[in-house]
Amino acid sequence: MNALYQQYRDRAEFFIVYIGEAHPSDAWQVPNNVKDRVIVASPANAPEREALADVCMTKLGLAIPAIVDTFDDATEQAYTGWPERLYLIDRAGRIAYKSRPGPYGFTLADLEAALQRES
Repeated sequence: MNALYQQYRDRAEFFIVYIGEAHPSDAWQVPNNVKDRVIVASPANAPEREALADVCMTKLGLAIPAIVDTFDDATEQAYTGWPERLYLIDRAGRIAYKSRPGPYGFTLADLEAALQRES
């Protein structure tokens, strides 16, 4: 993702939108999170969510600017962002590309093809 960002950032704005924690320890957990020691509780407020977003971006090594969804999950609900999705919004504000749910439902090649069509 960082390579795609570096290649196209002069032609498109990139943002990671951090939505609710996908596998909070107080809800349900996946074995990989336990193995990787990524065990966090659901945030109780917006500042806690922002802190989790910072940790996530750091652990994933993402260079793309991040923004945090509102605590009422308005962005996630509007764009069905859970568990993960890639979107490309065109200059007119329309969705030009919407991936299938991730992490296995999308490829960066599909996003790159959409970026090339819109550039």
